[in-house]
Amino acid sequence: MKLIPFFAVLLAGLAVQAQHHAMPASDSANNDKVFTSLADQYFDKYYFRFNPSAATAAGFHQYDSQLEDYSRASLDQQIATLKNFQKVIAKIDPLQLSAATRVDHTLVLNDINARLLSLESIRQWEKNPDLYSSGITNSIFVIMARTFAPPAERLKSVIAREKQVPAVFLAARQNLKNPPPIYVDVALEQIPGLISFFQKDVPEAFKDVKDQALLAEFQAANQKVMDELKSYGQWMEKDLKPQAHGDFRIGADNYSKKLLYDEDVDIPLTRLLEIGMANLRLNQQAFKETAAKLDPNKTPREILAELEKDHPAPDKLLQTFRDTLGGLKDFLAQHHIVKLPSEVLPIVQETPPFARALTFASMDTPGPFEKVAKEAFFNVTLPEPSWTPQQIQEHMAGFNRGTIISTAVHEVYPGHYTQFLWVPYAPSKVRKLLGCSSNAEGWAHYSEQMMLDEGYGRTAGVDQDHDTAFLKLRLGQLQDALLRNARFIVGIQMHTGTMTFDQGVEFFEKEGYQSHMNGLRETKRGTSDPTYLYYTLGKLEIMKLREDYKKKMGAAFSLEKFHNELLKQGFPPIKLLRQVMMGDNSQVL
Repeated sequence: MKLIPFFAVLLAGLAVQAQHHAMPASDSANNDKVFTSLADQYFDKYYFRFNPSAATAAGFHQYDSQLEDYSRASLDQQIATLKNFQKVIAKIDPLQLSAATRVDHTLVLNDINARLLSLESIRQWEKNPDLYSSGITNSIFVIMARTFAPPAERLKSVIAREKQVPAVFLAARQNLKNPPPIYVDVALEQIPGLISFFQKDVPEAFKDVKDQALLAEFQAANQKVMDELKSYGQWMEKDLKPQAHGDFRIGADNYSKKLLYDEDVDIPLTRLLEIGMANLRLNQQAFKETAAKLDPNKTPREILAELEKDHPAPDKLLQTFRDTLGGLKDFLAQHHIVKLPSEVLPIVQETPPFARALTFASMDTPGPFEKVAKEAFFNVTLPEPSWTPQQIQEHMAGFNRGTIISTAVHEVYPGHYTQFLWVPYAPSKVRKLLGCSSNAEGWAHYSEQMMLDEGYGRTAGVDQDHDTAFLKLRLGQLQDALLRNARFIVGIQMHTGTMTFDQGVEFFEKEGYQSHMNGLRETKRGTSDPTYLYYTLGKLEIMKLREDYKKKMGAAFSLEKFHNELLKQGFPPIKLLRQVMMGDNSQVL
């Protein structure tokens, strides 16, 4: 593969630095410096160079005028660069590094392997049209969402990125080969919302800019993006959809590798399915027992149907979440759950258009290197204006009073928002930037159960078995747990060929206690997010770590200290956390 001069120089430099890794084991401080230098090069010469939108999100704004290059030539350069970094990093013996840097070494090497697996084997760039349309939308969103610079300066970056959008859709037309039909359907479903985003949201974000020449340049570039999105949607409908007969399944081998590289989990898939099914049955039994305490004369399904009707009106949903957050934050302090690095509440807003088709709620926190714009956004997906009353009812059923609390805990206190308030204090640049979903999503999901276990929502003086309000919260938490249990099973079985898409939807409804609409959305998500078992997987890993850490600490154990110790490490795989907190490499489950 021929490399442009920049890459030839870069790789020659890496080869020279690699010669310095063979140092005496006792000289770990020098070895750490060599590795840290290579890790810095990885971020500067690969990670952000090829992913400028991720740089903006992380707080590195020297990349704000750049946009991802999706061309095949760029993909080939990425693969070549990754393989050379892979060789250099792999040559460093982790046993010659300090314990902390050993974690960083694993994170960098796993990130390289994960990206190569994605580019060479899973190949979403060849299969998923939404990668391009939603990708460019997110690239603009990360600039407009936070005021890290004056509006006019950020608008210049928006214009610079928007002018590169036509090249993205040219690459999409050249790259996409026989995509799965469901991927085309999802991409088409997203297009109207994306156009609306550029038509309304982006201009609104820069309404205070007074430079008329700059505004005229923006209007031209922004209109071009909308035209490109409309044309891309027409092309997908007319040309791509008729030839979309591909398979979204990644297969057992890729699935196992993805788990290893993304989550540092090497448990066989058959064993993982056993673990997932066991936890599903455990939560179903807990749901049955809790429902019986509310009304023993009704089935769990009847109780659930009643609970799902108890939700705010759609236009009151955002305010309901706002009203919930203060009480959660106070509970953390009063019950010594975890330290909060900031007292600032996140901004509750509607989910951005590019994320609405596949997400119910999400948290968007400032990057660990963001120095100016500290806003954090709690996104909630509202019903679309075009939906039927039945679709609205099914959607709002997922926002019943119990699951509103569970969702607020998961996304904000003490879930994602709290965890990523800690990330800037992680011990290294690597630990601030690289981590895994089984830690981040595992922590948020663990928090849902932990908060109720610690007494959140209980009525003073009332036995919890007769505390109606608390029992409803517990059912909401268990319903969310069953949703994550269903993701665990559906993800593995769909992508290894033992479950069809329709069977996945049915599994979410029957076993995960979800409405048809939510089951459909969750199954769609699973086609492009195969390892979304990481919620339950990470929760179970953290619960075992807590149990083992409690035994280790004995009388000195404190739940708050355990949580603080866990969060201050960043968000690496739990196996690596065990090395730091337990000093062992025992099984995570």
